Amino acid sequence: MPAQIPFRKMNGLGNDFVVIDARARDISLSEEQVRAIADRDSGVGCDQLIIFGPPRDAGSDAYMRIWNWDGGEVEACGNATRCIADILIAETGKPEVRIGSPGGMLRCTRAGDGLITADIGAPRLRWDQIPLAEEFYDTRRIELQVGPIDAPLLHSPSVVNVGNPHCIFWVDDVEAYDLERFGPLLENHPIFPERANISLAHVTAPDAVTLKVWERGVGLTRACGTAACAAAVASARKTLTGRAVNVSLPGGTLHIEWREADDHILMTGPYVYDYDGVLDERLLHAEAV
Repeated sequence: MPAQIPFRKMNGLGNDFVVIDARARDISLSEEQVRAIADRDSGVGCDQLIIFGPPRDAGSDAYMRIWNWDGGEVEACGNATRCIADILIAETGKPEVRIGSPGGMLRCTRAGDGLITADIGAPRLRWDQIPLAEEFYDTRRIELQVGPIDAPLLHSPSVVNVGNPHCIFWVDDVEAYDLERFGPLLENHPIFPERANISLAHVTAPDAVTLKVWERGVGLTRACGTAACAAAVASARKTLTGRAVNVSLPGGTLHIEWREADDHILMTGPYVYDYDGVLDERLLHAEAV
């Protein structure tokens, strides 16, 4: 591993990333090193660490990998996708860039000053695609609850996979529940063999949803792009909204369209460049690679 590793700090709606360019040299980090870098007290501090390298598929511009704050690798991150897209579009001048990821191919274009639209692809809606540990015929509403069986605080969530698993509870006030307390329990519930992102969603208009998210491996987050996509799809499936909605998160708003023509989800939102830096060598000695 090179002695010095440059990075770029970026964020989407406050969901922040350490971004490492590995297109010219291979960079491999252990879970312990990721945790050391992501630590907000002794490291750089971030929700996710992103490494983007050479393309693995014909026609793509780069391949992106994502690690959560806890060191676990995940399949998708909508906010990070917009940040990587900005780097690639600025470098290439292309009107569209394609980013490979464990969650699939992502097509991205500029959508105005400081905005990127990312085509997240089609949602996965069957129980075994999410995945769930047992079969549910209708994933718009599954049997899962929080609290007493005869008077649950939360119940009957929708589940969707948009590159990673999401569980959405429908409520009248996202602040009325202690998501920080029960989020970890639901994230690790046996019904979710790959764990899940847990959201509280309040439909405020036919084209508007307010969302609060407990992200697996991260915790409460200011924004989660894939959670916004999942909530938009789930609300449309339940006919609570149309197929185009503005999803408001603590960090800001994303516009989500679940396109009827091809079933693809289009996410439009901002990206922010914070600063450049070089990783402190002590962070790379958390464990030898």
